[in-house]
Amino acid sequence: MTPGSKLTDGARNFRLRMAVIDRETETALDMTRDRYGRTVHPDAAADVRAHRDRAAVEAYTTYLAPCADALLDTARRTLDELPPARHLAGWRTVLDSLAASTAAIRRMLDRPTAPAPAGERTQYKALWPHLTAWADHGFIASHLADLDQRQQHKAPLAGEEQQMWTELARAAQRRGELQLTESWYAADGQPITLAYLVENDDSTVVALRGDPDAPGWQVIGHYAHEYEAGQILPAAVPPGVLRADVSEFNRAAPAPEVSLQELIRDIVEAQHAGDASNALLSATQRGYDAGPMVRLQELLETGSQFAGALETVQGRQIAARLAALGRQVELLAREVEEAAEDLGATVAVLPPHRTPVPRFRPGPAVDTAPPTPPPRTSTAARHR
Repeated sequence: MTPGSKLTDGARNFRLRMAVIDRETETALDMTRDRYGRTVHPDAAADVRAHRDRAAVEAYTTYLAPCADALLDTARRTLDELPPARHLAGWRTVLDSLAASTAAIRRMLDRPTAPAPAGERTQYKALWPHLTAWADHGFIASHLADLDQRQQHKAPLAGEEQQMWTELARAAQRRGELQLTESWYAADGQPITLAYLVENDDSTVVALRGDPDAPGWQVIGHYAHEYEAGQILPAAVPPGVLRADVSEFNRAAPAPEVSLQELIRDIVEAQHAGDASNALLSATQRGYDAGPMVRLQELLETGSQFAGALETVQGRQIAARLAALGRQVELLAREVEEAAEDLGATVAVLPPHRTPVPRFRPGPAVDTAPPTPPPRTSTAARHR
C-alpha cells in the first residue's frame, strides 16, 4: 500500500462512518416527529444530536486525526502540479477551509471542558460543523492525494487519423449509431465522453473531447473495449455540485408536509364542500409548509437549474423544457386554487341519498325458517 492510499483510506473511512452516523441519526430523529415532520419531543431530539456529535468526534479521532495534515499537504503539492483549469481555484479554497477546520478541531479538543456532561455536549456540538466540513468536502483532498501524476496517458490521435475517426463518429451520430455510455471531466477541465461507434454491425469504443451535441468535438482515441479506454484516458476528477452551500450532513429540518394521499382521503371522507375545498387549497398552499403542487413546481425549477448547470447543449434544452413545465404547473396550481375557493363558496353538502354501503347485512330472524332450497334435478351419471 502506498503512502497516498493510506492517507486517503483514513479520509474515506471517516466519511463512510459519518454516513452511517447520519442515517442512524435521521432514523432516531424520525421517532421524535409527528407524521407531518414537526418535532414533538424536543428533549429526545437534543439527546439524539448529542449522541451524533459524540460519535462523530470518535470517528474523527479514529480515522482522520492521524492523517489529516499529511493528506492536505499531499493534496496541495498535487494541486500545484496540475494544468490550469477553472475548478482549481475552488479546490484550493476547499483545501484551505479543511485546514482551518482541522486546526479548529485540534484546538477545541485540546481545550479543557466544563464539568461533564454539559461541557462535553457543548464542546462536541461546536465541533460538528468542522467535522461535517471534512465529511462533505474531504473527497477533493482524497482525489488529489490519489492522483498519480506519473501515469502516462496516450497522446491524442494526431493529424489525418484524428480527422478520419472524427468524421466517422460524426457520420455515425447523424445515423443515430453513436451510442454515448459515460462522461467525465479530466484534470484540465475538458469533458471526455465514451461512446460506441457502430458501423456495419461492428462497434468500436471511441473517446470524444468536447460536448457531443455542440460543434467542434473531436475523437481523441479508439479502443477495443471500455476497460482499455479507462486505462489509457485521463482519470476523472470529482464532479461539481449544484449549490455550493448545500451540506449532506447539515440538512435543514423538514418542513411540515401533507401527502397527496392524505389530501385525497380527506376529500373522500368529506361531506361538506368546505372540507373538500380545504383539501384542495392545502395542495396549492405556498410558503414554509407548501403543498404538493407547489413542491412539484419547485422540483421542476430545481431540475431545470441542474440541467442548465451541466453547461451542455442538451442540458440547456432540457432546462428550458423543465422551466416551461414549472410555469405550467404554477398556472395549474392557481386554477386549482380558484376552483377550490369556488367549491368552498357553494356552501353545499352531499345529498343524503348517497348512503354508505353497510359492512354487515342483517341475517334472518331467530324464529324464521330458512328458505326452502330449490328441488334437485336428477341426471344420469355420464361415464367415458
